[in-house]
Amino acid sequence: METAAQNRPVAGVLWMLATGLSFVAVTGTVRHLGTALPSVEAAFLRFVIGLVFLSPALIGIFRAGLPTGAPPLILGRGVLHVVAVALWFYAMARIPVAEVTAIGYLNPVVVTIGAAVFFGERLALRRIMAICVALIGALVILRPGLREISSGQIAQLGAATCFGFSYLIAKRLSTMMSAGALVALLSLTVTIGLAPFALMVWVPPTLAQIGQLGIVAAFATLGHYCMARAFAAAPLTVTQPVTFLQLVWASLLGALAFDERVDPYILLGGAMIIAAISYMTWREAQIRRRGITPPPPATKI
Repeated sequence: METAAQNRPVAGVLWMLATGLSFVAVTGTVRHLGTALPSVEAAFLRFVIGLVFLSPALIGIFRAGLPTGAPPLILGRGVLHVVAVALWFYAMARIPVAEVTAIGYLNPVVVTIGAAVFFGERLALRRIMAICVALIGALVILRPGLREISSGQIAQLGAATCFGFSYLIAKRLSTMMSAGALVALLSLTVTIGLAPFALMVWVPPTLAQIGQLGIVAAFATLGHYCMARAFAAAPLTVTQPVTFLQLVWASLLGALAFDERVDPYILLGGAMIIAAISYMTWREAQIRRRGITPPPPATKI
């Protein structure tokens, strides 16, 4: 149900625009870093830097203690995120910025399918059709059989899947603790999880590389903050379609900064995925507004 606080659509759109620009800055910086550092080391350093900003929150969390039943979920989410982040950094250094962004749009599709499989949410025909459209959009992007599928594309598909399952666990944890606590604990578990793999392939980073990863951490934090403000200002039915502009900006960044060709198939496939996700979001909002079904996990179309 939309609240009075969410009745600021212009503000929601502007915050979501800022979100997209922040995340494009993240991908552009990692792309510029390239393969100079192993992907797991780059990911580890990014989370170490982020952990510095979150350390005060962690002290308060451990003083208060973790809720009963939360530790296994926190650990499981950390493992999924370790794999996802390592795969994302690997993909970002090897395939175009726009392609990484477009494939990443599959996250909500993974969440929807996972919610049906693990949480028992029903998938009505219209939602299944929307998922099919999104998956066809992914095929338009990848074009298997028409071109070779690279390791970077496979890595990004794996990252999207792991990020989606991580979100499902976060959804369950959100009933136990605050969003700030979830972010802080995730950063801690991912940093610890990446550490041994980073040490195995360690390459001494330069000050410039550490600075770039600091920029990544800053823009990632800013992106999540802007997203939270967008969700608070306007319903998802308003803010979700705006995320497609992130793909447009990523395409422009790739073309202007990295001499990457603007691929119309990537834009088309990304548009199909976003359209499917926006439709699912709109339908869920309509159903909740009518009071036909209870809120998430029982929501169905």
